[in-house]
Amino acid sequence: MIDAKRRKRILSRGRPPVVWKGEPGLGAYYTEQEVRAAEKAIRKGMEWNTGFGFLVEEIVKFEEAFARYCGTQFAVSCVTASVGLDMAMMCLDLKRGDEVIVPACNFPAAALATLGQGGKVVFCEVDPRTFNADPADVERRITPRTRAICPVHMNGLSADMDGLLRVARRNPHPKHGPPKVIGDAARACGGGYKGTKIGKKGWMTVFSFHTMKLMTTLGEGGMVTTDDPAAAERLRAIRQWGAGKEWGTSYKLTMVQAAVGSVQLRRLDRMLAQRVRRARERTALLEGVPELTLPYEPPQCDHTFYLYTILVPPEWAGERRDRLVKIMADDYHVGAAIANPPVYYREYIGRKTRGQRLPLSEELGKRLFCPSLHPLMTKAQNEYVAAAIIEAVERVRKE
Repeated sequence: MIDAKRRKRILSRGRPPVVWKGEPGLGAYYTEQEVRAAEKAIRKGMEWNTGFGFLVEEIVKFEEAFARYCGTQFAVSCVTASVGLDMAMMCLDLKRGDEVIVPACNFPAAALATLGQGGKVVFCEVDPRTFNADPADVERRITPRTRAICPVHMNGLSADMDGLLRVARRNPHPKHGPPKVIGDAARACGGGYKGTKIGKKGWMTVFSFHTMKLMTTLGEGGMVTTDDPAAAERLRAIRQWGAGKEWGTSYKLTMVQAAVGSVQLRRLDRMLAQRVRRARERTALLEGVPELTLPYEPPQCDHTFYLYTILVPPEWAGERRDRLVKIMADDYHVGAAIANPPVYYREYIGRKTRGQRLPLSEELGKRLFCPSLHPLMTKAQNEYVAAAIIEAVERVRKE
């Protein structure tokens, strides 16, 4: 932990001119390589007989490179990760009463994708160290109507995929067999699990290239990986007006986005290494603060630290956590995301899942906070964040 004298010296440098967001507006970073790739693609598309095309060479190459990176046979690009989750749920052909198990501490996309296809969302608890779906709790909630388990690789850390796959195999659906495990890796692109990349294990995995994410294709974009040829074919049909065989629409990435995405993918490991380095430095700076439970890195996982997730003690849940976050932002210009309280607190999802309450998830939602982190954050800036957190903790402790 940074001692008081050193904290005073660090904070004397002055606070940032604006609040550093808990989730920065650009999660990756761009260089002239992306600019040149975009310009090249635009100039290619300016030829009137060619245009910007549909599923052009740039898109095909990006998908092939992403599949190689994840170690899968197929990667299918789309306009957003939310659309990718929608398409994955479409591939299940859900019927009335079919259930999909989703972590309660979550972004709303997986629950909305399930509801959008007529499925019933069944929320599960998360492991309080990893914030990922707890396989034991998932198994308690499986019924003969369970069609899928949709773990989120929360805040950059892989879910326990082997544990969830074992649960699925032990509890087959009477008609469809083991529930499909569909990973939501919107916040975990490039992370690892037991020697594989996130995206390899499970039936499908959905990735985000939104502006805030670990790599981005000009602000929006997504990808779905799978080793199932039939699933890949279905995904491609849905994103391209059904390929004449079924319902579909246009969910395609653009040529310019794909050209930029290929550059981002080549630099992804480097950007992640910078992010992880800063996260681990921060952990060393904060270790020993009794009120803070710092991020956990399971030995079999490669954490991307999309968010640096901290817990305050149970007695600080809610009001005191909120006070801590306010002091950080107002007095030190260090923002923090609250990612994420139970998704059923949102009006629409709560209405559709009425009666489901998960005590552990509710407690964690009142204790967690995620201070700003970015791969381009300097060592000095990271020290400032850590010093600000400790000062804010000490102030709340005395109140």
